[in-house]
Order: sequence, then structure tokens, then C-alpha cells
Amino acid sequence: MTFVRKFYISDTHFLHANILAMQPRPFRDIESHDEHLVAQWNLVVGPEDIVHHLGDFAFSLTEKADRIRWIFSRLNGRKHLCFGNHDLRHGELHPTIAGLPWASRPEGFRFTEDEGQKVVLSHYAQRSWQWEGKGGWHFYGHAHGRLPGIGRSRDVGVDLPDVLFTPCTFRELTKGIK
Repeated sequence: MTFVRKFYISDTHFLHANILAMQPRPFRDIESHDEHLVAQWNLVVGPEDIVHHLGDFAFSLTEKADRIRWIFSRLNGRKHLCFGNHDLRHGELHPTIAGLPWASRPEGFRFTEDEGQKVVLSHYAQRSWQWEGKGGWHFYGHAHGRLPGIGRSRDVGVDLPDVLFTPCTFRELTKGIK
């Protein structure tokens, strides 16, 4: 039996060519971006590991649905989604995202425990969260590093300098935070 690890990541924006100009993502084109993210993901995540993706998994959800399914199928781990704004269409989960074989139903919020700590997960930063006053943590995405965490909260987006386009563990993400 293998040891199961948990990882966290947000804002992969697979197939979102404009993200390269909007964020500091050092790739020549979206294909090299996507291939790098898949390689980095599979470098650390094993087939049985758990990955909490905190939203904005992909873009071009209708036009490139087959390619999104292909990318998803190549990513190791049992994947859970806290959906983000780019995972929705008219306020509902986009059919392409909903049709992916997530390990559980995508939700706006998720709750987990890691390293004996309670963690609140969402795409959007919360200024207050469950267990905040009792040592709980909050991981979020969406802000692309423009909204610093407060207390025991932090952005886990792929484009943060300490994330480097790679899913990270709780210990990696909380290092240096009291």
C-alpha cells in the first residue's frame, strides 16, 4: 500500500492563451504552458494522491472540450474541485467541467484536514473562515498573488513564486506562517 499525500493548486487555466499576457507566466505559447503544468503535476503527484484544485481549471470549455478531457486524463491523482469563475457558465458549473471524472462533486467550498490541521478551501479569498480563531487554515486562488493572505490564509495559485506551477503539500504551503 502506498502512502497517500494531499496537494493543493489553483488557477491552472489550461488552454487559456490570454493568461500568458495577463500573468507573469514565462511560456512561449499555451501549449508549452499546459505541457509544463502537466509534467510538474505528475512529477510530484502519484496516482493515488489527492489533489484539491481551487478553481479555474481550464478555459475554452466549449470549443476545446476534448482537449480539456485529454489534459485531465493525463493528470495523476484523485482530483477534487472548488470551482472558480472560469469553471462556470451562466452561474452554473460548465458541462465540460461537470463531465470530468472528479473524485467528488465539484463544490464552491471544501473542508479537509491535513497534518492534523483543519483547512477551508475555496477559489475566492475569505477574510474570515471556519476555525480561523482556533488555528484553522484557508487556502484560496483567483487573486494570482495580488491579494496577500491574512493570518493563516494564503493564495495557492500556480503562478506564485513559491508554487512554481506545481501542486504543493500543506507543509510546503504553510512553511513560515505561524
